[in-house]
Amino acid sequence: MCTPTRETKLRALFEENSTRVLAYSYRHVDAGAAQDVVSEAFLVAWRRIDEVPADALPWLLVVARNIIANRRRGLARQQRLTDQLAGLERASTASSGADEIALERRSMLAALADLSPVEREALLLTGWDGCPSSQASQVAGCSRRAFELRLHRARNRLRHTFAAEEESHSSRRVPQRLAVTRETLS
Repeated sequence: MCTPTRETKLRALFEENSTRVLAYSYRHVDAGAAQDVVSEAFLVAWRRIDEVPADALPWLLVVARNIIANRRRGLARQQRLTDQLAGLERASTASSGADEIALERRSMLAALADLSPVEREALLLTGWDGCPSSQASQVAGCSRRAFELRLHRARNRLRHTFAAEEESHSSRRVPQRLAVTRETLS
């Protein structure tokens, strides 16, 4: 379809449906976000103008619903990250300073270095990259069962390493940040 026809079709689509898409958006998000949802919905319509059905309203409402769902997921993800950062900030302020953080980091890196490459990869894929076992096993190129076995072994080796370290430094307080890290590896 040539550009003038596309523009004409989009304008007609907007004139006929924008208020109803806006009303739908108002029911689900605040006023500022609702206007953004309408803008994004018609941007999708512009990009896919040849795929827009004759009765476009249901199609546009589905597009708007998907945009709203994506926004909610994004906001939830942002909130989780904010909460995690706040937790890390509290943990770092609870520690005695940069020296302790450096020692904790060195200890963790040394423990990771002691793992085999496949065990280290299993831990980092799940703990650092946040992949569930099903996805991480695909990345590692093995079955899910084999991956979970690697992960289990890696966690056990780290627990034993940290337990031995705590026994040798029993008079020293267990660093808060290290304790948080251990929880995520369990």
